[in-house]
Amino acid sequence: MKSRETLLRLKRFQVDEKRRRVSQIEMMIADFHRMANDLDREIQAEEARAGIADPAHFAYPTYAKAALGRRDNLRQSADNLQGQLEEAKAELQEAFEDMKKVEILDDRERASERAAEAARDQATMDAIGLRSRA
Repeated sequence: MKSRETLLRLKRFQVDEKRRRVSQIEMMIADFHRMANDLDREIQAEEARAGIADPAHFAYPTYAKAALGRRDNLRQSADNLQGQLEEAKAELQEAFEDMKKVEILDDRERASERAAEAARDQATMDAIGLRSRA
């Protein structure tokens, strides 16, 4: 009985951990996209200030060029995290399925224990009834 409860608690903990991991990755991806969009706005403002929008131009602003590199790195990191997110979601699904299997097994075992207890109670009541008739 205790080992079953421990196993069920372990499975729930694993599902919660996987859920937290998925959430963390999603937040990181959202942060990277937000930062990349902020850099896009800064790049556009710098290009407008300099009047040059071509990164290949010799007078292209140094800050805008550096911001382009950072923005591209952020987007690449977000793309890499997308693969990790898919893996984490698959792991979460697997952990959830394992937890459900344990819960179903636990429900079945509890039902059989209740049925056995009800049968014992009924046998005890029958014995009491037979003794009172005798």
